[in-house]
Amino acid sequence: MAESNFVDYVKIHCESGHGGAGSAHLRREKSMAKGGPDGGDGGRGGHIILKGNQHMWTLLHLKYQRHIKAGHGESGGKQRSTGADGEDIILEVPLGTIARDAETGEFIFEITKHDESQVLMKGGRGGLGNDHFKSATNQTPRFAQPGEEGEEGWRILELKVLADVGLVGFPSSGKSTLLSVVSAAKPKIAEYHFTTLVPNLGIVGHRENNSFVMADIPGIIEDAHLGKGLGIRFLRHIERNSMLLFLVPADSKDYMKEYRILLNELEKYNPELLDKQRFLAISKADMLDNELMKAISEELKEVSHMFFSSVTGYNIQLLKDKIWKILNS
Repeated sequence: MAESNFVDYVKIHCESGHGGAGSAHLRREKSMAKGGPDGGDGGRGGHIILKGNQHMWTLLHLKYQRHIKAGHGESGGKQRSTGADGEDIILEVPLGTIARDAETGEFIFEITKHDESQVLMKGGRGGLGNDHFKSATNQTPRFAQPGEEGEEGWRILELKVLADVGLVGFPSSGKSTLLSVVSAAKPKIAEYHFTTLVPNLGIVGHRENNSFVMADIPGIIEDAHLGKGLGIRFLRHIERNSMLLFLVPADSKDYMKEYRILLNELEKYNPELLDKQRFLAISKADMLDNELMKAISEELKEVSHMFFSSVTGYNIQLLKDKIWKILNS
């Protein structure tokens, strides 16, 4: 996924269709000069609908499509014929897309399943034809209902990546390298901060044809919840992960301090993130010998952890086993 092509937030102006007017037609035929009312109902205005597509990963296609307008319903006709409904507009979005009211920030709904459809804005109802209004005292009503107006306003669409495992760590902690080793994902990797500028997803194969989805979230730094570094731009993606895999590299100066800073940033952004299952892995273990590993384990004795190396493959399978066990616990 090209970095410039990843869009996880768009603001669009939507206008659903107006309902068609009901007909006030009176039946007139050679054999019946003064027939009763036979006006049909107006058609429904077009809805604006969001539909989930599991093959999409970005909202890029909506970035430049700022104004969305559905079709209007047609008026009813004679012989109780109902007007055609206005054309619905169906916007396909990635799974994990949330819709909000732009003015109030109110949550409207979210799309989490393939082919799931939700109405973002309802079209106006069609007006009733005069046939509905006849009575014993008014057998030839010469009026009908107008169509109902549609809705109009700004909506925010926000994408939160859906994954089983979210990789959490400072820049250059080895998240992208791990993802590239355990899956077919090809994230950009280099030895400088913020190499990863977009979330990368990979499907990790496990024993007996099992698999899980891993997300490499762009690096967090201290005070990220205040907007530093990449700020809170990508912290929201962590909210959707079933478990969090914290990565601290072997060349860290203080393993426990780094781990606690990461926990602190998540807690300040959203305290509920600490309710998720989590596990700590020390990356780049090819830089360590057994004596150093033992010393580090003593420092981290209060935290469940293990060592691995994406370069040599050391403990990669055991790490996948551990993740699978946590996901299915």
